[in-house]
Amino acid sequence: MSLAHAIKLRAPARQLCSAQIDVLGEVLRDDVNLACWQRQLPVQISDFCHALLAQGDPLAASVVLELANPEEPPKLHGLVDQYSDLPGQAAFLADVAWLVSAFVYLVDARRIGLRLRVLDKAMCPRFHVDHVPLRLITSYAGIGSQWLDEGVIPRQRLGDPAAEPQDATRIHQAQAGDVLLAKGEKWVGNEGHGLIHRSPQPPAGEQRLLLTLDWLG
Repeated sequence: MSLAHAIKLRAPARQLCSAQIDVLGEVLRDDVNLACWQRQLPVQISDFCHALLAQGDPLAASVVLELANPEEPPKLHGLVDQYSDLPGQAAFLADVAWLVSAFVYLVDARRIGLRLRVLDKAMCPRFHVDHVPLRLITSYAGIGSQWLDEGVIPRQRLGDPAAEPQDATRIHQAQAGDVLLAKGEKWVGNEGHGLIHRSPQPPAGEQRLLLTLDWLG
């Protein structure tokens, strides 16, 4: 059977959301391309993130974490050192470290690409798929990522503005604090079924603090 035929016969990919953390493990199912943990950020972390944005500084941190011993906590030195005077910095770093450790445990990763950015515009304004195996996405502050159910846009028309839905009710929206695990095209067995999503445009005058983790190996 050809790959194209196999993709056509496969049932539509599902997206699962829950306030229970156990939902993250559902992304390992063959027919699931998104698991979204709808969590409530602790006030201390939320306050730190909003205070960070209020500084008005550009932030675009990127690091590859080499995890020779996945049982050791990841070393995040330098990630937000410049904000050590803001209350909640330690809690924020502990939360990022926990997300890294959970991601590593889930897929038995040894290399993780971490990016933390302040954004005042849409990073990827068109609906698209990622060419990675698995990506964790969370907006610590500001507007969350958006995604579509399978079939809302024909995959061959991704990137075409005319094909994107005009009905807002067909677009799913994550909230600040939500943790998304999104399968990409390089997840073995998920070819042709990567999550269709985008980074939305923040409202005028607003920013978002976005963390992404990529499984690199």
